[in-house]
Amino acid sequence: MHGSETDVRVTPPRPSLLGRRTRGVSAYAFLRRMRDMLEYRLSAGGIASRITGSRLKDKQAMNRSATPPRRCDLMKQTDLSRAQGWAILGGAAVMLSLAMGMRQSLGLFQPHMIRDIGITAADFSLALAVQNILWGATQPFVGMLADRYGARLVMVGGVLIYVVGLALSVVATSAWLLMLGWGICIGLALSCTASTIAMTVASRTVSAAKRSVAMGGVSAVGSLGLTLASPMAQSLITSGGWQAAVVAFVGLAAVMLPAAWFAGGADKIKIDSGAGASQSVSEAVREAAGHSGYVVMALAFFVCGLQLVFLTTHLPTYLAICGLDPTVGANALALIGLFNVAGSYLFGWLGGRHSKRALLGGIYVLRSLFIAAYFLVPPSPASTLVFAAAMGTLWLGVIPLLNGLVVHLFGLRYMATLSGIAFFSHQVGSFVGAWGGGVIFSMLGSYDAAWQWAVGVGILAGIAQMMMNTRPTARVGREQGLTLRPATQARS
Repeated sequence: MHGSETDVRVTPPRPSLLGRRTRGVSAYAFLRRMRDMLEYRLSAGGIASRITGSRLKDKQAMNRSATPPRRCDLMKQTDLSRAQGWAILGGAAVMLSLAMGMRQSLGLFQPHMIRDIGITAADFSLALAVQNILWGATQPFVGMLADRYGARLVMVGGVLIYVVGLALSVVATSAWLLMLGWGICIGLALSCTASTIAMTVASRTVSAAKRSVAMGGVSAVGSLGLTLASPMAQSLITSGGWQAAVVAFVGLAAVMLPAAWFAGGADKIKIDSGAGASQSVSEAVREAAGHSGYVVMALAFFVCGLQLVFLTTHLPTYLAICGLDPTVGANALALIGLFNVAGSYLFGWLGGRHSKRALLGGIYVLRSLFIAAYFLVPPSPASTLVFAAAMGTLWLGVIPLLNGLVVHLFGLRYMATLSGIAFFSHQVGSFVGAWGGGVIFSMLGSYDAAWQWAVGVGILAGIAQMMMNTRPTARVGREQGLTLRPATQARS
């Protein structure tokens, strides 16, 4: 016996303990069958049979493990029902709205926390600066997780971390606890729930022709959170203290949980485009790093973060120094959110019809001019609200434009990863805007140098953005069958 398949097949069959018939079997016959079974198991045939069976089971297990999982659950974008599409887009919009609305209202808490906790303006600014830099530093890796494992897991986890960060601030008694809650926890949570992930979900849910408008629409609805969160926070701070306002924010964060779950329905949508399907993440990152237009766009995005976070963090304090009522700052932030609704949808619509790079660069330049015009004269309630309306129109209009350029250059496959890397530059600017503004004010007793510097770099970034290279990579041209005509380049 050599254990071959032929030898195993001719071995006698394995005896049964009781045979075919069980009734009327004597004790002697029962014992004899036990003896026969024992002899068989100790024989070469029995051993070979067990070895062969074990090997067959191992081989079958190896084959099952080597077989890739079936993706029968994926559906094409065109197979989505209208209700499914609206549920995904609505969930992404609500999640983005509340995440950004609460985050952009945190500057309202600064004077009250400084008084009650015993921290300085630099401590508060540093916590928000760390929030922004951590948000940016983790965004590429969170984008990779969403691209690989799906957005639902990432978004739901981010909501839970957001709740923990807010809860920690309620019991904060020192600067380090505020840093842990608002700096680290909320910074990480925003990378899972804010614009990059929301835009990725929106872009996968609609066709290429409607993508820019859909991203603009989600960004527009996402702006309503500031309109809700800012007046609510100021009202609760005035009537019940800043702790009551933070508890209300915890309630808003709880609403984000079902919204994130519905938005996660985009995980079941198959990416139609072949662009990037054969790439690894590292290859996609190297390809983006070698594209001059992407590098310019990412560096210019630094200015966007610097200007916006400087305003949301320090505008309430600046108005208090100038003797204006605290409600003016809260109303200004709410007006920014309200006008951002129209502005985000407008630039999403324009991005589908005109050059995205020209629109993006124009936003940076116009923001800088509005900031200069506002800070050159003493503020009043009327001028502050006009300034807020103008800035709100330009606030998040950059989001659909930048994400649209990423898809145009590299395809849809690794959009979350590449947008996340560009967003890191934005958050470095946010860090500088939040912390640098506080440091300048603490050293000089004025915000003049801060806004002047923000205006200068904003104009330079806008000019560079208008001149970026928008030619898609050769890989995208081959895989999508594009003919890269000058007219196509001009529209991007």
